[in-house]
Amino acid sequence: MHIVIMGCGRVGAALAQTLEQQGHTVAVVDQDPTAFRRLGSGFGGRRVTGVGFDQDTLREAGIEEAGAFAAVSSGDNSNIIAARVAREMFGIENVAARIYDPRRAEVYQRLGIPTVATVRWTADQMLRRLLPSGAESLWRDPSGTVELAEVHTSPAWIGHKISRLQEETGVRVAFLTRLGEAVLPTSQTVLQEGDFVHVMLRSDEIGKVEAAFAEGPEEGGH
Repeated sequence: MHIVIMGCGRVGAALAQTLEQQGHTVAVVDQDPTAFRRLGSGFGGRRVTGVGFDQDTLREAGIEEAGAFAAVSSGDNSNIIAARVAREMFGIENVAARIYDPRRAEVYQRLGIPTVATVRWTADQMLRRLLPSGAESLWRDPSGTVELAEVHTSPAWIGHKISRLQEETGVRVAFLTRLGEAVLPTSQTVLQEGDFVHVMLRSDEIGKVEAAFAEGPEEGGH
């Protein structure tokens, strides 16, 4: 797939390098030509100097053959304008914009532009670590039936196998975050202190699952 990225800051450069390593072709747009230094000499994609929501600049970056567009410059207004131009003028379906103001992000989500609200995400993640409780929904299927959630787990589960946690709570553990790394567990994986547990579950059962995770294993279980 060809992907156009607007903004060659730390996020844009890292995104471009990762996508190229995965075999995609990439074009990066930035008003400041010196910003392209972040891409390194090994980057084989296009470097386009210009305004990321200008149609001629986007055409030069290959927007007409692109399958996705990411707006990750430092300006909320520029990002959302560019995302809308990519979606509405060039028909790009896979569009995402980085937004610093979480109140704006909610508005743009309703307009159908997927946004990543940097400040709110960071604050939410900090709060989850400072005040762990309940469940935080991370993804929900369009019908609202099934979701991926991070569920606070009682210390009583530490030392027990994932298989027991699944049997007693009725959920499927999708992955763990352990020491900052994502881990795909097996039935023999044992929960360790500091693990964050991410599960797939039915949305209407989240209250029951929260309670089971908070209570710990059943007495006398194996």
